[in-house]
Amino acid sequence: MAEFDLTIRGGTVATAGDVARCDVGIRDGRIVALAAELPAGTRDVDATGRLVLPGGVDGHCHMDQPGGDGSRMADDFLTATRSAVFGGNTTVIPFAAQAQGQSLRDAVAAYHASADGKAFVDYAFHLIVADPTPAVLGQELPALVEKGYTSLKIYMTYEGMKLDDRQILDVFEAARATGAMVMVHAENSDCIAWLTERLEREGKTAPAFHGTSRPQVVEREATHRAIALSELSDLPILIVHVSGAEAAEQIRWAQGRGLRIYAETCPQYLFLDANDLAAPGFEGAKCICSPPPRDKANKERIWEALTNGVFQVFSSDHAPYRYDDAEGKKLKGEAASFRYVPNGVPGIETRLPLLFSGGVRTGRMSLSRFVEVTSTNPAKMYGLYPRKGTIAVGSDADLVIWDADREVTITNSILHHDVDYTPYEGQVVTGWPVTVISRGEVVVDDGALHAEAGRGRFLPCDRPNPARPKGTRAPLGPSGTFRAELA
Repeated sequence: MAEFDLTIRGGTVATAGDVARCDVGIRDGRIVALAAELPAGTRDVDATGRLVLPGGVDGHCHMDQPGGDGSRMADDFLTATRSAVFGGNTTVIPFAAQAQGQSLRDAVAAYHASADGKAFVDYAFHLIVADPTPAVLGQELPALVEKGYTSLKIYMTYEGMKLDDRQILDVFEAARATGAMVMVHAENSDCIAWLTERLEREGKTAPAFHGTSRPQVVEREATHRAIALSELSDLPILIVHVSGAEAAEQIRWAQGRGLRIYAETCPQYLFLDANDLAAPGFEGAKCICSPPPRDKANKERIWEALTNGVFQVFSSDHAPYRYDDAEGKKLKGEAASFRYVPNGVPGIETRLPLLFSGGVRTGRMSLSRFVEVTSTNPAKMYGLYPRKGTIAVGSDADLVIWDADREVTITNSILHHDVDYTPYEGQVVTGWPVTVISRGEVVVDDGALHAEAGRGRFLPCDRPNPARPKGTRAPLGPSGTFRAELA
């Protein structure tokens, strides 16, 4: 009887800390051995000349999330996780979104029902808190954190979801007491509404004006305010989908003071820009997301922030709406104002190849940094490490074999989501995930799916932040501010 169920042989193994030629031995879905030469397994996979990386952990993606405006996402848990695994992701963390008047427990139950029997890869849930009543924060949230729902997201914009500063402080206080991680969508809602109304009065309603209605200052102000509320509450927070250099400067400033401010950016801010929003006709709607893609000079600043450590996480923010669909981007028709176009772009399958090609292959970032921001750090941030996010003895055998030299032209026809476009159509990337292994099972190999829907498991998460009793403070850093604990 073979010592291993599966042996990956001859590959170059990369983690967030090391790169080495190494065989990987897998048994019962876990990594049990790492060595220069391992015995044959029941099955061997030859990775000679290829890279062996931890499976991607996409810590920010939306699936089957209903919109309050009548819109409908194109991807459910089956199509979204299918697309994810073809893109080299073995863990996804979508959102269980609370509606106004709904309990958090009911929201979680509804999303479990949506996911059951459909997911191809393992998944956890973030909570979206849109109605922070005393019962939600005092009873439901603590109970859900105990059950493994240890991260939540709040919005500073969007009608029906936005919280005011006092509500944000209430959520931060509850998160601090329970040890939960809070993600913040930072844009100033009142400024956006004020600008939108003036643009519409001037007849400036085309998709390009979506960016005009959300200039960098509204993201910068909200980011600064979120940092201030975090400092006041003594709570680590993660500011998500940072698009602007000005917001990144606020985050860098906070980190320099020792505040525990983490940040995330996404492919659309590195590979799209304002010109894509200004495409002819209604085509720019394909790239409407919030915050919006900015100018080309800004893209370079976001690249710098990703490579120099301001950002800890690189996520897709996959928000899939079909373009030619009355429940998607054309919800109100092509003549409607940009404000009625559902916000979001698809990208769960292209996240890793785009960053590998644009970052690793160009020399902008090391292979280990790529692993860190796409797999290890999100696993740490959301309480899944070291089960996920690394290649180590005892970790789940979630591994991706990459052909670092494979050149692929991204077209929607090769992708596996249920969206009718990709905003990255025609972009050429070098480096592609060719074999994907989830818990020791080969689920994708050279373009073919070898897995059944429903094999993905729900993952209860550990607390990423130890809860501290009321009245206690974090250790002070040398400047008198709270010491950073960056991943």
